[in-house]
Amino acid sequence: MALARKLASAPAPRPLALPEGVSLARVADQLRRPFLEALPIAAAIVEACPGAPLKVVDANVAFETIAGTDLFIRCSFSDRLRSFFGSSDAVVDLEWIDGDAISGRCYAVRAARLARIDGVAPRVLLTLVDRTAERASEQTLRREMFSDSLTGLLNRAGFGDALETSLADAAPGGHAVLVVDLARFSRINESIGPLAGDELLITVARRLLSALRGGDILARMGGNEFALYVALSKGPEEALAIARRIGSVLAAPCRLSDLEIRVEGVVGCAVLEPGCDGDELIRRAQFAVKRAKVTGEPQVYQPRAFDLARRHFSLETQLRRAIEADRLTLAFQPIIELDSGQVAGFEALARWREDGQDVPPGTFIPVAEDSGLIVPLGRWALHAAVRTLRDWDAMAGHRTEARMNVNLSSLQIARDDVPALVAESLSAQAIDPARLTLEITESALIADPVRAARTLDRIRETGATLALDDFGTGYSNLANLQRLPLDVLKIDQSFITGMLGDRDKLAIVRAILSLARALGLKTTAEGVETRELAETLAALGCTGAQGYFYAAPLEGDAAFAYWSRSLAATSSAS
Repeated sequence: MALARKLASAPAPRPLALPEGVSLARVADQLRRPFLEALPIAAAIVEACPGAPLKVVDANVAFETIAGTDLFIRCSFSDRLRSFFGSSDAVVDLEWIDGDAISGRCYAVRAARLARIDGVAPRVLLTLVDRTAERASEQTLRREMFSDSLTGLLNRAGFGDALETSLADAAPGGHAVLVVDLARFSRINESIGPLAGDELLITVARRLLSALRGGDILARMGGNEFALYVALSKGPEEALAIARRIGSVLAAPCRLSDLEIRVEGVVGCAVLEPGCDGDELIRRAQFAVKRAKVTGEPQVYQPRAFDLARRHFSLETQLRRAIEADRLTLAFQPIIELDSGQVAGFEALARWREDGQDVPPGTFIPVAEDSGLIVPLGRWALHAAVRTLRDWDAMAGHRTEARMNVNLSSLQIARDDVPALVAESLSAQAIDPARLTLEITESALIADPVRAARTLDRIRETGATLALDDFGTGYSNLANLQRLPLDVLKIDQSFITGMLGDRDKLAIVRAILSLARALGLKTTAEGVETRELAETLAALGCTGAQGYFYAAPLEGDAAFAYWSRSLAATSSAS
């Protein structure tokens, strides 16, 4: 406060006293040149007189060496500089390229407003800094970031950048992205080596370049995947025509050393739609590639298929969380001995209820198989089924003879240590191994017969029994079937349903039953829904059956009650 009072009471500064006849403008003119020469960079004083062109009032030697006094004739920023004189900004930054865009030198230009002197037109201090080396380094770095070092094409980042620029003014329906995936490339790369594989990629890149039209953009997205951005004048059909042209360009064999290698390109297309950015367009084209791999033909992105795929991934996430949180349950379908009518056991079937809605097994089981979740799902089902046997024993007050069938997927057999898992689960719940039957499908045997045989032998050593599920729908080698330690063949319901009215189905069922008897195997018919079917199967020598004629899949307590009633009925009959 004391300092403020002193400043308030201090006398006002006196104006600068100049000798008579000497003006401030004259003093400034005398000091201007020494000031400019003292600056370590190119600098000049520029003046703007109303109605006259910009004028360099004075400049240091560095400025004259670079630009001279005709700077504003050659530069591209004079209009912006003139508008700066009429603005209230103190500083403006500009850029000047002296020469062409490739070999010209690049300068950073800064204009700083100078104090106005009476009688003198507005002036600015103009400075130039040579940024050519920095610009060259930046361009080199950008080129390295946005180009593929092997083929010289744009890489994924460069393609995305070019795509965003091109899409800024693009009309929907008039442009498309095509993604080309080289089929069998990984196998070729493994066979001929990475260097020859790189040579093959360079050859493919050159061929794709030969298929381009003016304005098309080609990039290598990574690995064996290329992408094209093309303009369309005839709609999606033109994109398919370009895809077929790409296929014909790649059709000729590539010669690498003394080898001739034929490469096939799988092409997916996505046409620009309203609200679709570059990343989304690429994703759609890549999704179309997946469909093209299945059909063997170029495919255009279909929203419905994409929505189904998103639903698939959403289900995968929900299923993973449901397995981790133990929110799945088991249902149990009775398996009946046809000669006695007794309950031979139950097949444990996974059930899932999410957000109050039942998710059908036909929906979530394929998702589990595709995503690999079938392995933790299978583990959970095995442990849950064995725990159910323990719970039933506790409800009965003694060890019962109830048996349980649990399904194993081919992926479990390939990836998991199923025998150890079975032994651990049975031991943990103190369940007799003879009460557990593991059902496998023919696909588990076809994928890796040697590994499957070893796994089945180890499972058999645990004391559990083995059943071959859905028999007749796969491609089992009968010689392998004879060597495998199987106990039961389960006849697929596709042969059982309508069997009585179809002589061919009846003949197939007879043949399967004869084969089972020759191999010493029991048989179970799936999908039995009428008494006539059950009686016919019994007459043909089938040992077991399951289906809605006996019962739909039941919850745990209902299944135990079903088994108890069957046991009581059998006891009273005897």
